[in-house]
Amino acid sequence: MKIKKVLVSQPKPASEKSPYYDIAEKYGVKINFRPFIKVEPLSAKEFRQQKITILDHTAIIFTSRHAIDHFFNLCTELRVTIPETMKYFCVTEAIALYIQKYVQYRKRKIFFGQTGKVEDLTQAITKHHGEIFLIPMSDVHNDDLKNILDKLNVKHSEAIMYRTVSNDFTQDEEFDYDMLVFFSPAGVTSLKKNFPDFDQKDIKIGTFGSTTAQAVRDAGLRLDLEAPSVRAPSMTAALDMFIRENNKE
Repeated sequence: MKIKKVLVSQPKPASEKSPYYDIAEKYGVKINFRPFIKVEPLSAKEFRQQKITILDHTAIIFTSRHAIDHFFNLCTELRVTIPETMKYFCVTEAIALYIQKYVQYRKRKIFFGQTGKVEDLTQAITKHHGEIFLIPMSDVHNDDLKNILDKLNVKHSEAIMYRTVSNDFTQDEEFDYDMLVFFSPAGVTSLKKNFPDFDQKDIKIGTFGSTTAQAVRDAGLRLDLEAPSVRAPSMTAALDMFIRENNKE
């Protein structure tokens, strides 16, 4: 079956130069953007129940823009003023640059990795072994970063500052797609929640990341496209190749 309509479970790209639009035009495919999950903040009351004091820490590790937004918004709600001496460690340069939304970049000590993997921060963290690290995170997370810091014997706290919930479909929303693309296990969980009788049949499913791929398998669904790969390091590259091969047949 040819792929004519794809649902990408992410927000619509901010730029019209997104590779997704190139794919849509190249193959005459309609691509809709509709997140299966959404992020909600924890209230100050909920955060206090974790008995974590932000100013007991001298460094923050950010793994996403969501973490940055919810950290600084929560600080505002708690009336916590972050000192000039606070250090920031980010998994990518893009996340590091995003901090400028809340603080003056030049006045802060900001470190970031090159690959997007938490392991890439190990060297920078080791150089600042004496810091006390705080990790703002979602209620849905893995322990990769915690395990790394434990192995380095670095003092740290994990703080739940936001939660990931299902972004439910309404009764009048069409769900007539030839392919679904997921980027997190929570998205797969949301699919099963919204459509408990979902029958995959000829619908193709693509994923980005090993944990998301495993979530599809665990849900008893067929995985047709898994990214990244050596040939396709991005989801758009993988999707381009997959649609070309599938529609050629």
